[in-house]
Amino acid sequence: MSRRPVNVNLNPSRRFGDNGGSLLSGSAYSKSRSSPILSVALIAVGALLLLAYSYNGGRGGGGGIVKGVVSRVEAAGHSCTAEVQRAIPVLKKAYGDSMHKVLHVGPDTCAVVSTLLSEEETEAWGVEPYDVEDAGRSCKALVRKDVVRVVDIKYPLPYRPKSFSIVLVSDALDYLSDKYLNKTLPDLARVSVDGLVVFTGYPRKQRAKAAEVSKFGKAAKLRSTSWWSKYFGQISLDENEDAAKKFKLAATKMSYVSNCQVFHLKSFN
Repeated sequence: MSRRPVNVNLNPSRRFGDNGGSLLSGSAYSKSRSSPILSVALIAVGALLLLAYSYNGGRGGGGGIVKGVVSRVEAAGHSCTAEVQRAIPVLKKAYGDSMHKVLHVGPDTCAVVSTLLSEEETEAWGVEPYDVEDAGRSCKALVRKDVVRVVDIKYPLPYRPKSFSIVLVSDALDYLSDKYLNKTLPDLARVSVDGLVVFTGYPRKQRAKAAEVSKFGKAAKLRSTSWWSKYFGQISLDENEDAAKKFKLAATKMSYVSNCQVFHLKSFN
């Protein structure tokens, strides 16, 4: 923006010095010639300001949290957390009143929690398995209020049994070895009443990138549908067939197609 007055001043003085004309006539000529240029310059400056505002908004609070999900998780090669946000209307149709008290577990959980809290008559909490040092102000505010907790999910969650109606998990189990899955999945079922919904990446369709390793410490281990189905049986987690059918029906009606695998599991009795 500092260049604009400099350019305006230079043209009249140059015409006055070179051509010997009066300053008044040179200025009038320059003004008539530079008006279109100034208009274009103003439009360009406005566009730059909008870009800067959008960037700062993404790093700050409010609606910028969702942009943070795209930059942080999709940069990792796949984003099932973004899928959870897309699937919320479908989940509400499938689970009804059970979606009134929800826990989301996974990176960038602040975005999911904020979306859920914007829904009427919905209570939501989140567990962030990784640090939130680069999160926006709104996310850090949720952490200060204990709405979102930063917790190592390889160990028991800091919640009592059956604390939530539904537990949603995304972009978290893919980074756990089988050893820790044996502890984490049953614990997720422990704190739920009406079910556990797992969003996990497809092998071969979603590739790990270098940014993923730097963020999470290692690349995701994406497992097949058959692997997960067998594993759920081994740890005595039964599929919630009724919820799965309702989810599929609602997804068809809403033209929703998930880019991640979605598993509907029953809670422990």
